[in-house]
Amino acid sequence: MSTSLERRYADRLEEFSYRHPFVVDLAMVLPLMGCATLGSLLTLPGADPPDQDSTATLLMGVSCLALLKHRSHPRTAVVVTAVCTSITIALGYLLTPLLLAPVMAALYWLATLTERRTTRVYGITTMVAVVVAAAVSDSMDHLSLLLRTIGPFFWLLLPLAAGNMTRLRRAYLQAVQARAEHAERTREEEARLRVAEERMRIARELHDVVAHHLALANAQAGTAAHLSRTHPAQTRKILDDLTGTTSSALRELKATVGLLREPNDPDAGSLEPSPGLDRLPELVSACESAGLEVAVTTDGQPRPLSPGVDLTAFRIVQEALTNVTKHSAAQAAHIRLAYSGSRLTITVTDDGTATAGATPATPTAPTAEEGRGFGLMGMRERAQSVGGDLRAGRRPEGGFEVTTALPLHSHAPEEERTP
Repeated sequence: MSTSLERRYADRLEEFSYRHPFVVDLAMVLPLMGCATLGSLLTLPGADPPDQDSTATLLMGVSCLALLKHRSHPRTAVVVTAVCTSITIALGYLLTPLLLAPVMAALYWLATLTERRTTRVYGITTMVAVVVAAAVSDSMDHLSLLLRTIGPFFWLLLPLAAGNMTRLRRAYLQAVQARAEHAERTREEEARLRVAEERMRIARELHDVVAHHLALANAQAGTAAHLSRTHPAQTRKILDDLTGTTSSALRELKATVGLLREPNDPDAGSLEPSPGLDRLPELVSACESAGLEVAVTTDGQPRPLSPGVDLTAFRIVQEALTNVTKHSAAQAAHIRLAYSGSRLTITVTDDGTATAGATPATPTAPTAEEGRGFGLMGMRERAQSVGGDLRAGRRPEGGFEVTTALPLHSHAPEEERTP
């Protein structure tokens, strides 16, 4: 409690000093003037005081008034106080710390407000002037020259050392404050970056979930409408698959939105495990119900993937098949999974042609990225997020091909697994 009160009063005093500097300077100069005046009246036992009392008072008054400008003109304040003090000592007044009070204060403020080189130059000059004045003064004739000069030397050295320590402490506090402000700005920038990355990640998840399921639902509904009169049994099967597609979309959307809630929110509900390549047969079945024949081949011995890579692989395949359904007239697609060394290469190809509005110079998938969607962009970002790469383009023999090479274990910070 006492430390808190002291700190509060210190802050108030510092704030008052900042707002009213002249009042603070005047409050310090008046005691210094009293000390200098009292010092001019002191003499050694048995010694007679000088006759120039008014001269000493005038000189000390001028030196103390010069201290009022120590904030804006610290060098001038040192020069004026040093000259006045040296003259006073040379006139025969006893050299005491009280008489040296104005010049000591000027040296202290000089050391706190100027650079080290300026402090050395003015400090040494002032000490030499005062020591020479003490050496020629007759107020301490019974003392040796060493005793007369060593005293003022150490008395003037004290404010220089104290001022230098104060200047270093202020520089240290400023450096600490600058580091704290830099750390705060860095934390804010990192927080903004994390928020932006999280928004992009959620946007990719929502795009993949919504685009895939809605494209499948649209294709299934169109196929059912086309076959409703001629093949009622097949139509019923497609409508059953359509119900499953929409139900799956709702579940994944609910799970994705649930991630945006607070962890202890009772309404968030339990989340399903995020999809991976183990759900590839379900994805193939859904595409086949929409009229797209999908063949899957595997080269090499399948090996377990890290969670982030597994999710990325599934989403890329899902988005590639979605693009085939939406943007081409393909009847069949082929998925090839190749395990080699520490990498998994996934290739998704189709035998279709671009829908109306696309030209050979403008492939379907890039067009979707540039103007109508973010499918290809999202696939490339997903691959790069786990340390992989992705290529996509038209095949010379026709159709479109998406190829991605992913590490079995992420080489980059994995995304949090989200449905």
